[in-house]
Parts: sequence; C-alpha cells; structure tokens
Amino acid sequence: MNKEDIIRMAGEAGIIYTRNTGTMLERFADIVAAHEREECAKVCDEAEIRFEELCDKFAYPHDQGMADASHQLAAAIRARGEK
Repeated sequence: MNKEDIIRMAGEAGIIYTRNTGTMLERFADIVAAHEREECAKVCDEAEIRFEELCDKFAYPHDQGMADASHQLAAAIRARGEK
C-alpha cells in the first residue's frame, strides 16, 4: 500500500486528506496492514501444523511438502512488512 492508495481509500471513506490528517492516516494504514499481514500469516502457521500432524500420522510425503509451503507462505507474508 502506498501513499496514493491511502489517499484514495481515505476519500472513499469520506475523509479529507490534508497534511495534518495524512500523517495520521498513513500511520494508521501501516498499523492495520501489519495486523492483517500477521493474521494471514497465522492462518498459514496453523495450516503448517495441520499438515505436519497429517504427515506424522499417515506418513504421506506430500503433507510435509504442504507444511513446508505453508511455512514459506507465512514467512513471505510477514516479509511484506519489511519492504
């Protein structure tokens, strides 16, 4: 999400973007985005655990691959906040 996205979304919400509101909106958008990224990453973490449990229980090799992919997805989602 960039500054133009924030200005556009603020306008859609009926908020007038000014220098004073802009800084607060940008910070708020950063906080909301970080929270949403973490919630999405947690879903991947939970999937990783489930696939590992299936792999341990049934010894299906593709379940471990799915667990690894879930782990990589969670890491990629979290890394988006570092850009």
